[in-house]
Amino acid sequence: MQEGVFTFLVGGKAGEGVKKAGSVAAGIFAGMGRWAFEMDDYQSLIRGGHNFSIVSTAPRKITSHYMKADLVVALDRRSYDAHKDDLTDGGTIVYNSDTLSDVEGIGVPLTREAKKYPKPDLRMGVGAVTILAASLGLEKDDLKKIVEYEYPRDIENNINYAMAIYDIVYPEIKSKFKLDAGDKKRPIISGNQAIALGAEAGGLDLYFAYPMTPSSPLLHYLAKYSKELGVVTVHPENEIGVINMAIGSVFCGAKAMVGSSGGGFALMQEAFSLAGMVEAPLFCYLGSRLGPSTGVPTYTAQGDLKFALHQGQGEFPRIVASPGSIEEAFNLSSEMLDLVWRFQTPGILLSEKHLGESYMTVDIDVNKAKWLQPLMHEKGEYKRYLDTENGISPLLFPPSKKLIKWDSYEHDELGITTENPEMIAEMQGKRNRKTETIVDHMKTLHTVNIYGDKGPVIFTYGSTTMSVLEALQSGDIEAEVVQPIYLEPLPVWELEKYKGIEVIVIEQSCTGQFASLLFEKCGIKAKAVIKKFDGRAFEPVELAAKIEEVV
Repeated sequence: MQEGVFTFLVGGKAGEGVKKAGSVAAGIFAGMGRWAFEMDDYQSLIRGGHNFSIVSTAPRKITSHYMKADLVVALDRRSYDAHKDDLTDGGTIVYNSDTLSDVEGIGVPLTREAKKYPKPDLRMGVGAVTILAASLGLEKDDLKKIVEYEYPRDIENNINYAMAIYDIVYPEIKSKFKLDAGDKKRPIISGNQAIALGAEAGGLDLYFAYPMTPSSPLLHYLAKYSKELGVVTVHPENEIGVINMAIGSVFCGAKAMVGSSGGGFALMQEAFSLAGMVEAPLFCYLGSRLGPSTGVPTYTAQGDLKFALHQGQGEFPRIVASPGSIEEAFNLSSEMLDLVWRFQTPGILLSEKHLGESYMTVDIDVNKAKWLQPLMHEKGEYKRYLDTENGISPLLFPPSKKLIKWDSYEHDELGITTENPEMIAEMQGKRNRKTETIVDHMKTLHTVNIYGDKGPVIFTYGSTTMSVLEALQSGDIEAEVVQPIYLEPLPVWELEKYKGIEVIVIEQSCTGQFASLLFEKCGIKAKAVIKKFDGRAFEPVELAAKIEEVV
């Protein structure tokens, strides 16, 4: 085990309950009061292929997963071949003896036992959970409660199958991995769920999205809990419909949000510019995956940074932020909703599959969520685009007897179309004057996270922050980690002190987009850029070794 870390890996075909088994495992660890981190690796397939879920747990806070596992459960030959070398020293691999023979490890007839019940493939995940429970020394009564809670459909057959597997495997693995309890039980949620809950806590009314991995789970979550959360969730015919319906909703005063990934967000560019022109407070979620084009739909990357920073044509202010943890995703989501309404401009919450679809135990203070309070028109003549000193014009929504006109064409203060050069210059200046206003406000916010104060300076952002922090734990490395939360406007007032210092940049980009941004905006030049662009998140032990190489 890596300094008290225990890692469980289960692999099998799509449709065998692999992801669910990982989720249940994470729940077991959270129930013990331990910290846990779950990462699901899956292909863009409904059936077949190779999926695996990996869950790392520790008594301390753990911020990413380890690929070397103490217990591997391989439900088929492909999983065995893929992960037989992913064992820690002293680790154990348990395999499905109905699909494998003459291999090292503990064989369990998972398929043969499952065929005694209807839909045997769906039982395989229950078998993996049972093997984990036996290895942890859980009693049968404890296992029964877990199965009853996690697998309520066809509950009797699930319990009977679990008990049969337990009787077979327990003599072989009995209590091999006794884990210490943690300090307290914590909820375990995904990054997408944290973003959804944070937006709801900030006052979200409507969510519009067309499914596209890795943002789809946010749509599914809000749709499932629409009534409980009070958020109307809409799945239009395409991404163009998504963003235009959202802008229309904002015009009527609803707090709306859209979500997509790179290809879907590309279809929204024209309407994103529309939001800039009409000064619509539109909140967008961009969940990054490996591109370009379709790319690799179910894997992670940070190749959309410049895409987010330069979204849309023309010049207008936008706010771009990227959370470095699942807890931060909750708080930042509500804060971003507040900011786009405060400054009446579109904003993007940029994240990646590694954060969006991973699960982690969290400590979240819901009272820290921001509640938006936009500037509203009170009396007298209403001018939608009143030219104010700070560039922010009061809002008014229908129904009203006053003229409320939002115009995609250049316009005057009333929203009436104009081609007058003086008025064009006035409105261009008014909109972009908000950039200074945004910067002044952001100087009052927490815009940069700094972890540690000794050793080399490491710059990173977004979900890679989780990997970096866990790598430092793994390698027992002292460093000062600097994570800008906001990327546009970039908080140069916080970062300029690092100019002239040799820094290391760590990012999941092929071209080093984050390193380029730091140099362009702050004059910070990296002495080394550690990059990874194969669709997989940095593994802590491997990343620690790379950091040691460049220090």
